[in-house]
Amino acid sequence: MEIVTGHAWEGVLDEKIDELTGRIRSLELELEAEITRQGAALRFGLERGRAVFEEEILRRHRELRTRLLRYILNAKPLTILTAPVIYSLIVPLVLLDICVSIYHAVCFPAYGIEKVKRSDYLVFDRGHLAYLNALEKLNCAYCSYANGLIAYVREIAGRTEAYWCPIKHAKKAAGAHEHYLNFVAFGDAEAYRRKIAALEESALGN
Repeated sequence: MEIVTGHAWEGVLDEKIDELTGRIRSLELELEAEITRQGAALRFGLERGRAVFEEEILRRHRELRTRLLRYILNAKPLTILTAPVIYSLIVPLVLLDICVSIYHAVCFPAYGIEKVKRSDYLVFDRGHLAYLNALEKLNCAYCSYANGLIAYVREIAGRTEAYWCPIKHAKKAAGAHEHYLNFVAFGDAEAYRRKIAALEESALGN
């Protein structure tokens, strides 16, 4: 029976991870294709990055819009009372945005890390939907900013971790970013040193 040790065993693990990662990417592409198919079924297309519906669908959307006054009057009392709490989070979100954006602009070029494209994460297109009233559009814009910003920050943090500390945890980490798959195993000191050397060489090349 052949025993696999050292670099050979590490190579086997890397191949397995690459295979699984490839399958994940394939499923993501399949999911994107299905979303595109559903969009076609809803009869809208994209023109200059903006969703455009057929006139018949657009007319139906306008009919389904809840008027602003009715929307407010029908709101639950607790929803109205807690509204200031949720909207107040815009302050720490904007501060986070400013601080992380400065770090991203200053440090990523210095480290040789590829910069994150902000527009891939912060998307504001729900405001074009005719079945939303003004307050619903505002809420959607707020949610788009908050979740898009967190995804943007997460990617910046993920690339930073991949550069400075590409080591998996001993315990399973929930919601790990996509770069985590390529981190070295917890406790594999030799693999870590090789990984860091490769990253430094790559940064020098940039």
